[in-house]
Amino acid sequence: MEHNYEKLTVKMALNLANPPSWAASVLPALFGIAFCYASGNFLPIWKAFFLLFCCILMQSAVNTLNDYFDYVQGTDSKEDVLEKNDAVLLYNNINPKHALILGIAFLAVAAVLGITAALGSGWAPYIIGVVGGLCVVFYTGGKLPISSLPLGEVISGVVMGGGIPLAIYSIGKGCFDIRILLFSIPFIIGIALIMMTNNCCDIEKDIKAGRKTLPTLLGRDKTKIVYRILAIIWAFLTWLLPVYALGKTGIFAPVVECLLTSRNVNYLCTSPLDQANRIDQMKGILKANLKINLIYIIFFAIAAVQTWMNVVD
Repeated sequence: MEHNYEKLTVKMALNLANPPSWAASVLPALFGIAFCYASGNFLPIWKAFFLLFCCILMQSAVNTLNDYFDYVQGTDSKEDVLEKNDAVLLYNNINPKHALILGIAFLAVAAVLGITAALGSGWAPYIIGVVGGLCVVFYTGGKLPISSLPLGEVISGVVMGGGIPLAIYSIGKGCFDIRILLFSIPFIIGIALIMMTNNCCDIEKDIKAGRKTLPTLLGRDKTKIVYRILAIIWAFLTWLLPVYALGKTGIFAPVVECLLTSRNVNYLCTSPLDQANRIDQMKGILKANLKINLIYIIFFAIAAVQTWMNVVD
């Protein structure tokens, strides 16, 4: 039986890529670049742009493939209170295979950019890239998707929040160096909380679908306790790590972060994490990531400028 599918438009493709979620990859990338310069490892500008776009495309691939697998597996439904832009395949009569091809294309172009930028930087960036690519494919694909496991939050946080800065720093320095992982913890936690927000709101749906996410195992009440503890740890780390890493340059980080992000942290600590408020809560955790981690990055960017000026002098 033939289907009269609609054409996959540029707008639909952009909605599948889901730009509002790009902060989860852009912020760790910007941090990795800033950390390189602050450490005296001057990453060529063209490599910085290639790596930034590589991360955006990988995030777009994650979002597109996630929508594709959720659709073909019947996980999403209009009763889940999804925005139309957040469920392109559900609300538009387009061929699901075209979404699959688009997701693979995003991943392929990201690979080309990443490989080009990593030339001459040793083996580490390639291994990190391969691991990241596999996580993109198997996050919602395969017989046992990562998103259906209790470690989904941890894996997504570590791969994106830790793996992206580690790969960029390895390229900038020209060798493998795990020192950046300590200062990447705010991104690991922030991204893990994005996943936890989504999974806690979807507990009932995931139980019905047979998913064994961390929230389905803990229950909503215990998940909220873990969630709030992580939000507080996240806030404290963005206050303290710049002071530890940057000395005088980061001394005002606790005051600035506290004044500008306390409302975001309070929102996270009082969020009900339920299906009825899912859209607002997802917007809330994305805004928190953008504000909290962007301010954190700014202090490292200031240190990067200072390092560059010292070299010029």
